[in-house]
Amino acid sequence: MEYSIANFIIRTEGRHHDIAASGLRSFKPFEVAHCEGVAADMVLRLDVPLNEEKYPTERVILEFDFENLYATCDLARYATGYRYTLYRNGKSYIFIKEDGSNIVKSNIGCGEKMDISLLRFGIWIMFGIVIAPLGGIAIHSSVNVKDGKALLCLGESGTGKSTHTRLWRENIEGSWLLNDDSPIIRMVEGKAVAFGSPWSGKTPCYISDSAPIQGFLRLSQAPYNKIHRLSVLSAIGALLPSCPPAFSNDTALQDNICDTLSEMIACTPVYHLECLPNAEAAQLSYSTIYGK
Repeated sequence: MEYSIANFIIRTEGRHHDIAASGLRSFKPFEVAHCEGVAADMVLRLDVPLNEEKYPTERVILEFDFENLYATCDLARYATGYRYTLYRNGKSYIFIKEDGSNIVKSNIGCGEKMDISLLRFGIWIMFGIVIAPLGGIAIHSSVNVKDGKALLCLGESGTGKSTHTRLWRENIEGSWLLNDDSPIIRMVEGKAVAFGSPWSGKTPCYISDSAPIQGFLRLSQAPYNKIHRLSVLSAIGALLPSCPPAFSNDTALQDNICDTLSEMIACTPVYHLECLPNAEAAQLSYSTIYGK
């Protein structure tokens, strides 16, 4: 099977190659017909017997508990590539990517029922590693589209990203939700563009569409509504925390992300909105960023 996400092609192989039919229904809108002669950006081989001992850790990039999955995880470098491992119920679910290769191997589904929740997040991590040097970033944000242009709302969890985009849809006619958690952004023909993805947090919004980015909006809670455009240096500081946190501990991945963000900031404004969760805040950001 093949899937197109942000115009990056993922080809899946193995007994569970039809991941949408296997349970990852969020990938269904991104299915594309196989195109002979078109190279995949990422080849995902499932059901591959993998032994963690064959890929000994050279450097741990990040270890963390994934409470929603009742799993512990680590992203690490081994001698010639990246290894991402999820540990749950005494089992190790492994993803491997060799340097210089677009092939990702995983033992998920090997000899047992496919674990969809682990597969979903594992693909997100490995897809992020593959697309980083290609100029793609999965960015933690909620994205609305209005008049064919996208606004990305960013902020720490609980800040009100989804609330602000909902207020847009309730008060600004013609605005709609592209993705509510993890859109993909990349440069296309000199413009920053946001794409829908199969990862949208708690909101089932899996749309295979895209829009050029009108602006980025970093949110913070306040007892008033106030917006201002950020300088280039402050803009980098506003966007980086919303990029995959594990990648900040790897020089190569972080450099890739910073290069892409620098290109975007050069042609796309970044704003900071201190706000209340009300319609006035939505109108303020809309009028400022869209000039209406």
